[in-house]
Amino acid sequence: MVIGLGRFGTALALELARRGSEVLAIDHRPKIVQALAGQLTHVVTADATDLQALRELGVAEFHRAVVAIGGDLEASILTTSLLTELEVDDIWAKAVTHQHKRILERIGAHHIVLPESDMGERVAHLVSGRMLDYIEVDENFALVKTHPPRDIVGVPLGDTRLRSRHGVTVVSVKSVGEQFTYATADTVLQYGDVILVAGTIAEAERFAERR
Repeated sequence: MVIGLGRFGTALALELARRGSEVLAIDHRPKIVQALAGQLTHVVTADATDLQALRELGVAEFHRAVVAIGGDLEASILTTSLLTELEVDDIWAKAVTHQHKRILERIGAHHIVLPESDMGERVAHLVSGRMLDYIEVDENFALVKTHPPRDIVGVPLGDTRLRSRHGVTVVSVKSVGEQFTYATADTVLQYGDVILVAGTIAEAERFAERR
């Protein structure tokens, strides 16, 4: 179930449907619902801050819900609270500020996403260095896509002592014209290869800056 069909909620609902998930999409704006009626099988106009409306839609039968309401903080908080009251097993919620995130956590949301903040941090990492991509997978752990520095090119990864010297691990490699494959101790990197490196944020950043 996806509640709130702004840009984030609409993109999420459409992608879930494309992947074969059965999605109930809810928004209080008839025009939005009508526009998506041809793209989503189950899309309805309803007030998600109304407990009775949620009950009539059978919301309690859904095991996962996403509150994608961003612009109306009161509606976001109240909807999340009602989903908690209805004992939805897995509640995801969009937050627009860190204060909003803390409130959603306190009232029962199991997972919080801050799309604008998260994307801003990701782009900052990309534009400030040599990274090709950057994903923060935990509070202090990241996966970085980059090119290998000179000193590990032409040497089996097992001989580079990357983990002891730099605190990172090369987990995957993509040679020119090939697809990504798992890296092993016998993998020999070449210039032009793209690698995925895992480590703490600080160590992964330092490694990606090496030439």
